[in-house]
Amino acid sequence: MKSVDVERFAAGDPDAVRQLYHMYGRAVFTVAYSSLRDRGLAEEAVQLTFLHAWRAADRFDVTRDLKPWLYAIARRAAVDVYRRERRHGGRVPLDSNTDIAILPEAFESTWQAWEIRIALDQMPSAQREVIEATHFLGLSQEETAQRLGVALGTVKSRSHRAHRRLATLLSHLQEATA
Repeated sequence: MKSVDVERFAAGDPDAVRQLYHMYGRAVFTVAYSSLRDRGLAEEAVQLTFLHAWRAADRFDVTRDLKPWLYAIARRAAVDVYRRERRHGGRVPLDSNTDIAILPEAFESTWQAWEIRIALDQMPSAQREVIEATHFLGLSQEETAQRLGVALGTVKSRSHRAHRRLATLLSHLQEATA
């Protein structure tokens, strides 16, 4: 996966902003959706994330890693959408015991969801499709083979390679919790 030219991004280059969206849009959506559990609200949070990132690009320290900075913006955008919906009686579940916006537990696990989405986006599409079908759609390997139009043995070998690759790409998460 090609990386974003952070210096061009910090200078506000529209092509670099588009590249940032192309690289991280799915990860931002994953964070927003896992927090808000509503596709429309998650899409709104994605738009807010990239708008805020674009507006703050000139303040981004180009010597730092872009992913945690963008993740923080995405998380704040999801929180803002959640609080706004709570305030206006929108689509988020309301807690009748309090009049303040208490964030759901999902907000605490979004960093892992972010990292998983980025890792999946780095994988070959054949491996990613198998992981998405079995883990996200809950399909069996036989159902995955039918859905993808490949032999069961192909699904099994892709699954094995995909899980090994994911373990390598996500090893830093295990090290962080150890």
